[in-house]
Amino acid sequence: MIAVRGLTRRFPGGRGIFDLTFEVGAGEAFGYLGPNGAGKTTTIRHLMGFVRPDAGVATIDGLDCWAQADRVQGRLGYVPGELGFPDDMTGREFLDLLAGMRRLRDPARRKDLLERLELNPDVSVRKMSKGTKQKLALVAAFMHRPGVVILDEPTSGLDPLMQRRFVDLVREERTRGTTVLI
Repeated sequence: MIAVRGLTRRFPGGRGIFDLTFEVGAGEAFGYLGPNGAGKTTTIRHLMGFVRPDAGVATIDGLDCWAQADRVQGRLGYVPGELGFPDDMTGREFLDLLAGMRRLRDPARRKDLLERLELNPDVSVRKMSKGTKQKLALVAAFMHRPGVVILDEPTSGLDPLMQRRFVDLVREERTRGTTVLI
């Protein structure tokens, strides 16, 4: 489902990712680990189609992540490592905006996720804690039942109970056939 072959992106000072190759099959949850600065977020940015590789290719479900970024992004759920939300909206308004963009008509999945993560969506994003914003990002990533979910530090700011619920959610999604890169 996810294939990275010979992916290379060089940055000044000799940093970057070099000749990276890995695959993640359908229905797998894949933990992508490494120290700070190892290139995890850079790899994710390639998978999202945000940056062009110097060499190699990244594909999701056979689609080139750079050349077909719009089609790839339409199939994904994504939580970035650094969250950025419009501060002038409530969580509900933000989720409604995303639901409209994705043409979601059935709010049942979103409602289930809000309850599971104990998230009150009627709070202004401006007033949300880091953990609450993280929950909002998780609801946004999973509410449309994507086939692939890419999560960059998804439990950052979550308390131990919510971390456990997140793990349970990933297990359920994997059982459903969702491919998860963490």
